[in-house]
Amino acid sequence: MKDINIEHWIERMKEGDSSAFQVIYEWSFPEVYRSVVFLMTEKNEIEDVMNEIYFQLWRSIDNYDTNRPFRFWMHGIVLKQMQKWRTKRWRRLRIFEKKQLLEVEEPIFSDRQILEAETHQELLTIVHQLSYKLRAVIILRYYHDYTFDEIAELLDIPVGTVKSRHHAALGKLRKLSPYCKPEKEKELYVH
Repeated sequence: MKDINIEHWIERMKEGDSSAFQVIYEWSFPEVYRSVVFLMTEKNEIEDVMNEIYFQLWRSIDNYDTNRPFRFWMHGIVLKQMQKWRTKRWRRLRIFEKKQLLEVEEPIFSDRQILEAETHQELLTIVHQLSYKLRAVIILRYYHDYTFDEIAELLDIPVGTVKSRHHAALGKLRKLSPYCKPEKEKELYVH
């Protein structure tokens, strides 16, 4: 997120200024979208989740504590909406036949340029092989530069759990990545 005087726009938004909401939306959208793309495996529902995130932002802006970083608060909304989406999806899987829900459709994105600029398909494929819990820790740590303590607060879990998920995720990513081969194998690729 590039630097703007976010406090000014938040105050205007709290007063009901819809143009302030538009500024906050445009400012935060690329980072929020990137997070959702990496956390979701069902691409055809990204737009719905994004809409819910910004709807919740609009509804809960009065609850924002200006003594805390807005970006951190915003990521809390993202994670809560992702959890709601996961819960809804789980319920649907119990109601509908799994086969219908697991059919892969061609992804439809509202802004293909953002996806191409912000994510690399190969990395996305590897990260999506992680469980949601591991994926969330990796995204928060490496895409948003949160500390382990901040991740623990956002996910509402102990710091030790964050560290163990981080360690497990890195181990799985090393195994999945074609770029992380043992030294002897790397030598074969160099020659």
